[in-house]
Amino acid sequence: MNAPTWQVALSIAVFAGAYVTIATEWVHRVKAALVGAGLMLMIGATDGDAAFYSEETGIDWNVIFLLLGMMVIVSVVKQTGVFEYLAIWAAKQAQGRPYRVLVLLCTITAVASAALDNVTTVLLVAPVTLLVCDRIGVRPEGFLIAEALASNIGGAATLIGDPPNIIIASRADLSFNDFLVNMGPIVVVLMGVFLLLARWLFRRSFTYDAGRAAAVMDLDERAAIRDRTLLVRCLLVLVAVLVGFSLHTLLHIDPSVVALLGAGVLVLVSGTTSEEFLEDVEWETLVFFAGLFVMVGTLVNVGVI
Repeated sequence: MNAPTWQVALSIAVFAGAYVTIATEWVHRVKAALVGAGLMLMIGATDGDAAFYSEETGIDWNVIFLLLGMMVIVSVVKQTGVFEYLAIWAAKQAQGRPYRVLVLLCTITAVASAALDNVTTVLLVAPVTLLVCDRIGVRPEGFLIAEALASNIGGAATLIGDPPNIIIASRADLSFNDFLVNMGPIVVVLMGVFLLLARWLFRRSFTYDAGRAAAVMDLDERAAIRDRTLLVRCLLVLVAVLVGFSLHTLLHIDPSVVALLGAGVLVLVSGTTSEEFLEDVEWETLVFFAGLFVMVGTLVNVGVI
């Protein structure tokens, strides 16, 4: 598209303005993205066809629906209580010793973030971390920061672990196995280095109290599982989804389709209501990405990128 100079200048101004407001949090990121996308359409730098249907300059619906499918899956899995089970189990395995607890919780977070959405993983693990830290008598800040970092590291290992990975894979035509083979080994190394550094970085959080540690051993992780039948069904569907991701190039099925099929099957076999399985879908994140796609696509459309 050979856009007029004024249109190019306005497109850059709109994008820069949206970027600044998002980075500074002057305006909520969803509002900034939506207003930015709307202004791009209003000044004629893009149109409905380019914004919603073009593979080059429009919303990448594969990314949006892959995220949606995984969010639904995580929402159903959350109802089983398996994340609480893992956190309490980790604390007991560490015998209440703070550094060992951090290592196990961070490892669980990293592995879960590679298989699921990393933001949701942290949201699920964090409340249990607060409980465990309260029981062993340590401040939780270091543990929560460490889990956030471990989630970012673990999420880098797979195509579905982090939204940027999904976008990169979609644009560069990379498969699930491309990410796993090339990123997996270095992520394992990085996690090892990070856990060693964490011993020093968060050393103030590792005050050991034998009495508090004994209280952790009284926790019953089995009580955290709220629905064993649903847990088995979730694990079977999740394994099938991960296998589908690994084989999607051979099956000629997009990862977004695999995620949506998995979400649909899990919703069907779990018997959950729409209110339950949509409760934890991060609609704001999906809308935010849609707005960003329109703005960036507009810059491509007018020749800035």
